[in-house]
Amino acid sequence: MGQILAAAITGGLALIGVIITVVAGQRRTEQSIRISQAVTDTKIEELTREVREHNNFARRLPVVENDVKTIYKRLDRLEDQANDGK
Repeated sequence: MGQILAAAITGGLALIGVIITVVAGQRRTEQSIRISQAVTDTKIEELTREVREHNNFARRLPVVENDVKTIYKRLDRLEDQANDGK
């Protein structure tokens, strides 16, 4: 009877040790996942900001191109007027 009790106590203590180890490992894993998720979220936010900045630039570029065309036309007219006056 004493051997059965000793085996049951040993088994119970081993089970408690395994449970504690599993719970501690799970907590470490969850913490690691939280940190990784925070890093990923930060990177996504930065990429989103860069994409928005690029899209804004892409929307403004045709306006700038049109302004440059207008400037060249005005410059050509001024050159033509200057050449006509010679």
